[in-house]
Amino acid sequence: MPVRLKKLIGTILLVLLVVVYSIVATLIAVAQLSQSGPVVHLLFFLIGGLVWILPAMLIIKWMVREPKPRKPARNG
Repeated sequence: MPVRLKKLIGTILLVLLVVVYSIVATLIAVAQLSQSGPVVHLLFFLIGGLVWILPAMLIIKWMVREPKPRKPARNG
């Protein structure tokens, strides 16, 4: 796959990841944390703010991975 195409796909995936993750995290916070104290809010947003980094790292790692060299064709 060409590097430019990989980077385009990776960029789109990263934007989608951030949008979907933020919506899901907000929905969970609104539904579950309404009666919780400030310490629970702090822990939720601290952990929730860091968890999205793991899939983002995988996407970035895939984007910058060098393409595999092609094997020369055998002429036989």
